[in-house]
Amino acid sequence: MPDGSQFSSGTSSVVFTLPNIVTFARLCAVPLAFWLVLEHRLAEAFFLFVAAGVSDAVDGWLARRYGGNAIGAVLDPVADKTLLVTMYVTLAAVGVIPVWLAILVVFRDLVIVGGVIVLAVLGHPIEIRPLYISKLNTVFQILLIATTLLISGFELTIPYLAQGLAWVVAATTFASGAAYVWSTARG
Repeated sequence: MPDGSQFSSGTSSVVFTLPNIVTFARLCAVPLAFWLVLEHRLAEAFFLFVAAGVSDAVDGWLARRYGGNAIGAVLDPVADKTLLVTMYVTLAAVGVIPVWLAILVVFRDLVIVGGVIVLAVLGHPIEIRPLYISKLNTVFQILLIATTLLISGFELTIPYLAQGLAWVVAATTFASGAAYVWSTARG
């Protein structure tokens, strides 16, 4: 296995590190995932979503093993969030998940990003640290997408599983958004 040195000179400003290439490939998979869902090819979208999850684990492992950099630290969450938001909006658009849930998920992210931007413009930059509830929310968001794609893509009958997960995602999304607003307000 390559050690990543052919892609990176070890400096933190190098773009082409092996972890960054894997992350960028995941980001490039977003349009394909979007298209697959719009074409109702949910089984293929399921496999692509699973591959994206595996690539997230791989780039994280590579970054820990061979050293990450500032570009990867920004690119990785952008790739993750882009995929999640795209999947929520697209799955809602084709009627596979509730529209209200997609709106809630996207609204929470907009409130957090908008709040950071507003505070930075006002000269009050803040450091966002992932909260436990936010990590839990991300796990449930991923589980719901994977479960929905699996059930719909393979025409499985698993009563109430996706619906139950949708309510858990709604609750953790609301709690996570409220926790970020509360922790920022307390400053």
